[in-house]
Amino acid sequence: MSDPSPPITVVPESYGGREVWVVQPRKPRYWLHILLLLVTTFTTLVVGARMQDNFRRNLPALYTGNESLPIFPVRWAVHGSNLALGVPFSFCLMIILLSHEMGHYLFCRYYGVAATLPFFIPFPTLIGTLGAFIRIRSPIRSRSALFDIGIAGPIAGFVVALTVLIFAMPYSKVGTPPVISDIQLGYPLIFKLVWAILPLADIHGGSSPMSDIYFHPMAIAAWVGMFATALNLLPGGQLDGGHIVFSLAPRAHKFVSRITILALIPIAIKLWLGWLVWAVLLRISGMRHPMVPEWPGVAGPRRWMALFGLIMLVLTLTPAPFAHSSLLQVWSEFRGR
Repeated sequence: MSDPSPPITVVPESYGGREVWVVQPRKPRYWLHILLLLVTTFTTLVVGARMQDNFRRNLPALYTGNESLPIFPVRWAVHGSNLALGVPFSFCLMIILLSHEMGHYLFCRYYGVAATLPFFIPFPTLIGTLGAFIRIRSPIRSRSALFDIGIAGPIAGFVVALTVLIFAMPYSKVGTPPVISDIQLGYPLIFKLVWAILPLADIHGGSSPMSDIYFHPMAIAAWVGMFATALNLLPGGQLDGGHIVFSLAPRAHKFVSRITILALIPIAIKLWLGWLVWAVLLRISGMRHPMVPEWPGVAGPRRWMALFGLIMLVLTLTPAPFAHSSLLQVWSEFRGR
């Protein structure tokens, strides 16, 4: 994810009797990037170790029942060699997030757009992080540059997440009998396709439904990467999908953003409450977009790349990423209590 509208420092200088305004880019805060990277690596190692412990005890990786450790077991993780159990999940997730942000960053460098290195966000959640982002500190000078910068991140993240998924899928297993976890994931189309295509799918899965499959923690990292790709490709606001829409048709950006917001509301009511949060965020930022020169437009191969972006959205979008978490279900449970 990229933030295209941060402040920049502008100072006046005297030149030939005239006042000239010169942009002074901020000095990179390498210490902050490194600190956030290290802390996020640690938090993802902790939750990854917990997932691996569940998995090796024939429990779902995200299982939170009585037989499982606390959601963020720091004391247990730092004891002995337990933290090393989290390496597969942490490495896969961090490389997926890094690939996405470096896709944006490298294309910013290619087009001479000032941008920061990725900021990782550590947080003691089930996955140990809230993701990562870069900040763009100078204007983007063409719609083609905006398109390339916007789509590069999702493509890079998707390719790496798909590679991780293909590698991790054969290590997954079927619960015999399956244990029902409080946290049940919904799976995007790309998961179902890989599960059906891989040679080992018949051995591991056969006719078993995906709800009976215990996915390896590395596959959970791929799931997070696919979910993040879908969120960023939502066609609205200042998300990557919004940048792509604006680069293709600037005048349609507000309309498409409104349609996206309206579409998320019934999905939130019926499938996942979290979509309501994203609808609110898009409403706050979705009606504005940093100015980019209207001409020249985007044409040629980039329009085919836009189609590929749409295909990625279809493959990675999970309308109900978490079971039993629609607005109606949450409200019903709240009233029941």
